[in-house]
Amino acid sequence: MAYPGYGGGFGNFRGQMPAMQMGQPVPGLGPHGLPNEYSGYSAYSDSYHSEGDPMWTYFTAVAGQDGEVDAAELQACLTQSGISGTYSPFSLETCRIMIAMLDRDYTGKMGFNEFKELWTALNAWKQNFITIDQDKSGTVEHHELNQAIAAMGYRLSPQTLTAITKRYSKNGRIFFDDYVACCVKLRALTDFFRRRDHLQQGVVNFVYDDFLQGTMTI
Repeated sequence: MAYPGYGGGFGNFRGQMPAMQMGQPVPGLGPHGLPNEYSGYSAYSDSYHSEGDPMWTYFTAVAGQDGEVDAAELQACLTQSGISGTYSPFSLETCRIMIAMLDRDYTGKMGFNEFKELWTALNAWKQNFITIDQDKSGTVEHHELNQAIAAMGYRLSPQTLTAITKRYSKNGRIFFDDYVACCVKLRALTDFFRRRDHLQQGVVNFVYDDFLQGTMTI
């Protein structure tokens, strides 16, 4: 059965990176943009050929000797890449939850394969935001955010949608950074819940410590 409330990963949008067409399937991802397995990725794959990949340049410019980036390094990497376009750069807090979304081994850092997965998601979310920002104000309204959430496949109650829009809006508007933070948290929490919903019925029994581990990191 279809998983109730599952948002289908990144939606049906595709973005583009300078000098590189985005939207191609990322190795290890399932049809909805979620990993086929939930084990952590290695930082640098021995079989990966970096020549001609702009993302490799952005990533290695800030990555530490361990071949991974923390939240501050990810923020610098994304800012240098220009993926935010004309919008404000991503905040440090948004970068923290980006890492948490893909940090399946709880290291607090992100390797290159995880970064590629994030990049695909960010491009899709950005294209989504541009599509719903019909007045080109750089922000979206409550009803537009609700439409975007529905377009990504989430089926949420009006009460939940109201709580989300209140959480991420400023003076009735949602800015790009907050929009992405909302998308990240929706995906991360749905992913966390779905992995524990073995019968795929939308019901899970949590151990308190497991609940805290999954939610406090996001």
